[in-house]
Amino acid sequence: MRTVGASHARPMPRPPRTLPADQPVHVVQRGNNRSSCFPSDQERALFVSLLVRYSWEASTRVHAYALMTNHVHLLLTPTTPDGTSTLMQRLGQAYSRSFNHRHGRTGTLWEGRFRASPVTSDDYVLECHRYIELNPVRAGIVARPEQYRWSSHRANIGIEPKCWLTAHPTVAALGTTNVTAATCYRNLFDLPLDEVILAALRTGIHGSSTGPAPVSDTVSDTVSDTGGYAAVNCSSANRA
Repeated sequence: MRTVGASHARPMPRPPRTLPADQPVHVVQRGNNRSSCFPSDQERALFVSLLVRYSWEASTRVHAYALMTNHVHLLLTPTTPDGTSTLMQRLGQAYSRSFNHRHGRTGTLWEGRFRASPVTSDDYVLECHRYIELNPVRAGIVARPEQYRWSSHRANIGIEPKCWLTAHPTVAALGTTNVTAATCYRNLFDLPLDEVILAALRTGIHGSSTGPAPVSDTVSDTVSDTGGYAAVNCSSANRA
């Protein structure tokens, strides 16, 4: 009987990733070779419309997002173990088909599988929101996050309707009403991101694509367990 050599063996398909239900995750999907995947507002609007559709179909809540030129950040909470993978697979495939057709191209648009990092504390939820929505500021596109149209920030601070976005309970708890919560949330962006937290978030983004990177321990050591950032910035808003 002839033995099949290792060089002739078929590669095993990668199993779909499962992430704990009701566990928030920070997801990043990059363009292949860091190439542009959002060259115009038309493509950005299409991606958002597909995100709305497939997040609903995959029973996955979207709390925050930012579309950059060659990548996208998402803060999600799946309600089923396969919710994040289902959302990202359907979203990525549908957007790629439309993008390739529009630009007369073939081949992959995305750089491999999406990266996912667990968000395991209330403080980390707030820092992840800030990290995502400050991306356009760090990139030098705008001076303030509310000036950028293609992120969740304008909705999360209350100057646009949330519509399809879901407020994470940690964000909703910043105030006794939607208005005071949005004011408190907006005040968080007057503080710079802590360098240790920023490094931890980047570690998660650039970690292995085969599973989530455990970055929460670093963040928990840096941010107060009592939500110190929110308490400092929201005291005046809560009295209003």
